[in-house]
Amino acid sequence: MKDAASVGELRTLGIFRELSACGRQMLECGMQLNRFADAQTIINKGSSVSGAYVVVSGRLRVYSISPGGNEATLYFINPGEVCILALNCIFNNLKYPAWVQAEPDTRVGVIPSLTYRTLFQNEPSIQNLTVHALSVLVFRLMEELEHVHTLNLNERLAKFILMRSEADGELRMTQSELAAHLGSTREVVAKLLRKLVADRIIQTGRGSIRVMQRQALARLAG
Repeated sequence: MKDAASVGELRTLGIFRELSACGRQMLECGMQLNRFADAQTIINKGSSVSGAYVVVSGRLRVYSISPGGNEATLYFINPGEVCILALNCIFNNLKYPAWVQAEPDTRVGVIPSLTYRTLFQNEPSIQNLTVHALSVLVFRLMEELEHVHTLNLNERLAKFILMRSEADGELRMTQSELAAHLGSTREVVAKLLRKLVADRIIQTGRGSIRVMQRQALARLAG
C-alpha cells in the first residue's frame, strides 16, 4: 500500500543526510515510500525489480523456498539498510533470486533504478551505502551458513530466540514463522519448544515466546 508520508522520513536516515542538494532533490522527485501494515511477500523469486529498496522502519526478511516447500531465512534488512540483491538486479538487469517479506508495520523507500544509478555515480554517501550493504550481506550469509553446518536445530532455535527476543524477553512470532526462519517444519519446532517449556526455560503463548531463563537458553545455543 503506497504511503502518502513525506520522503523527508527517509532523509532522516544518516546516510541520506550526507547527500548534496542536487541529490536530495533527485531523491524527493523519484522515491516512493510504501507502508506495509501486515506481513506480506513484496518480491517473488524471478520478479523484475523496479529500484533500490531501503528500509525506513520495520524490517524485511529475504528467504528461499526448497523444492519441498520449506522456507529458510537468508538474512534480514534493517532500518537504514538497502537490499543488495535488488541493487545487483538493477545494475545488471537480472531477476530477483529469492523472496522478500515485509514484517508488520514496515516502511520501505523505493528509489527508481535510473535515479539510484545516477546517485551512485555522483554521491559518495550512496557509494558507501552500497559497499556497506554488500559487506553486510556477505557477513550475514556466511554467519548463517556457519550456523547450518556447525549447530543442530535445537541450538539454532535457542540462538534465534535469544537474538530476536525483545528487551523484556518476548519474541512475537508463531511456531510456523519460526520454522520458516530455520528451514524446518512447524511440527519439529513445536516439539523442541515443548521441551524448552518443560524445562521452564521459556513460556509459549498465542503467537509469542517469552524467555524465562536466558542463561540456560544461552548454554543451549552454545
